[in-house]
Amino acid sequence: MADSSSNQTYQVLARKYRPSTFEDMIGQDAMVTTLSNAFKTGRVAHAFMLTGVRGIGKTTTARLLARALNYETDTIDHPSVDLATPGRHCEAIMSSTHMDVLEMDAASRTGVDNMRELLDGVRYAPADARYKVYIIDEVHMLSAGAFNALLKTLEEPPDHAKFIFATTEIRKVPITVLSRCQRFDLRRVEADILSEHLKAIAAKEKVAMSDDGFALIARAAEGSVRDGLSLLDQAIVQSGLSGDEVTGEQVRSMLGLADRVRLIDLFEHAMSGDAKASLTAMRAQYDDGAAPEVVMGDLLDICHEVSRAQTLGEDAAFDFAPDQVERLRGLGEQFSTGQLTRAWQILMSAHGEVRQAPVPLAAAEMALLKLALAGQMPPPELAAQIIREAQKMQSEGGEGLPQLKPDAPKTSTASGPSTPPPSRSVSQSASHTAAMTAPKPITPAAPTLQLESFADYVEQVDDLRLRSDLERYVSVVSFADGAAEVHITEPRHNAVLGRMVRSLQELTGKPWLVSPVDKIGEPPLADQRRTAKAEQAEKDRAHPAFDHPLLKNAKLLEITDRSPNVIAADFKSGDET
Repeated sequence: MADSSSNQTYQVLARKYRPSTFEDMIGQDAMVTTLSNAFKTGRVAHAFMLTGVRGIGKTTTARLLARALNYETDTIDHPSVDLATPGRHCEAIMSSTHMDVLEMDAASRTGVDNMRELLDGVRYAPADARYKVYIIDEVHMLSAGAFNALLKTLEEPPDHAKFIFATTEIRKVPITVLSRCQRFDLRRVEADILSEHLKAIAAKEKVAMSDDGFALIARAAEGSVRDGLSLLDQAIVQSGLSGDEVTGEQVRSMLGLADRVRLIDLFEHAMSGDAKASLTAMRAQYDDGAAPEVVMGDLLDICHEVSRAQTLGEDAAFDFAPDQVERLRGLGEQFSTGQLTRAWQILMSAHGEVRQAPVPLAAAEMALLKLALAGQMPPPELAAQIIREAQKMQSEGGEGLPQLKPDAPKTSTASGPSTPPPSRSVSQSASHTAAMTAPKPITPAAPTLQLESFADYVEQVDDLRLRSDLERYVSVVSFADGAAEVHITEPRHNAVLGRMVRSLQELTGKPWLVSPVDKIGEPPLADQRRTAKAEQAEKDRAHPAFDHPLLKNAKLLEITDRSPNVIAADFKSGDET
């Protein structure tokens, strides 16, 4: 015979753990305090408006309010928010079967006739309870006629009638109705509070889950308790029924989320202008189950957190692991406010496009290409400043920065001679100036150092990290007084350009136009040194002394120049070194 328990209908966690008292509600302390004070002093409103996001507890709060208004026990005969001991009417009200507590869903009954039908019984006293309570859910869905029919009753309600409205769209409720209600805004539940709530429920259900799993569900719920419990229900099925712990990786896979570390990597690749690494990372996350629209939303979160880290500094609090917080702070130092706000605008637009695109992955990859392209451009602050400086120098008649001409071939027609391509001024080409770090205000500097070459410039750099990056990743195409064209050998190091612009200005006392180009110029200085050293070693090994059989496999350690007198003395003493 089959186990009778197997025939029982499973009750989802969102219903099983619905709050039965005000104390059970989480994150709504302000509302509970206000209601407690009102009930204690007898200043109970005749109409209440509950608003908040879906799943925050509006309907449950409405039923608890109806219980509190009609609370009655053998010893208590007045409204009370202390519902620890069930009263005479509590069970019927919470199960929506009490004849004096009428519930209506405005989403399905929107017309004026529905409202008149509901209000026909208002003038009659309650049959059993203290008050006749009308609960109208999604009240914003009512028609204009229905609101007008309701308004007259709200203006002059009978003493025995109370109204409780719930809505997710408070702005759609007429102000004439709002002004006659006591309004309560149910707050989103903070992620850490919701995580602890979920952990307590999992313990009651005898389900093991990692702390990372609870945190992921709490963040995905976005402050909605019902959504959090629904996701917990889904996560338990992953492996919790067998007694194994539900891991954070299983929850992440269930939610279609990408790992936060990988998201930070993706954000850094795109912001640094490395399009290839960005697309590779996006495809890898997609292959692992991350939804493109979710990735775009997560990148928005990363952009926001980096902006907070940059603005608030040490005062910023994060819901990230310590090592991830350090990376956020590092990115906040690496990119300017203008770059971050520009990235936010690109990602905001992309988020909507990805959700509507027929192929979300393609839309996400195109958005990342756009973000990477923006990453190769100068920060808006620096670009505007360079343009102002260039325009000022030109207006003063100074030679200043040279005008640049695009590398376009001359064109000719049968009717006339070839026409040279038009030149473009520094102000037009400044938008191509690359600078990847947050610029500080640039003030005219006193030095008038003349730099003969790029190598000469690098020798003047005191910042060892900048000097190392310049030597390893910068291929110089041209380097003249006030302007340079360079190629960055590794796109992830594009940030060196912004530091180079500032360093050049500090050394020479005037702004420089540093343009990134695809053309490869001279090898980086570090490569030049390695090549020169290898060529010298090869030349040294070509010396006849290495033809001796005993030196065929010898390793050349060092060559030292010696004076002729020392060499002669060595030979006289029999030293044939």
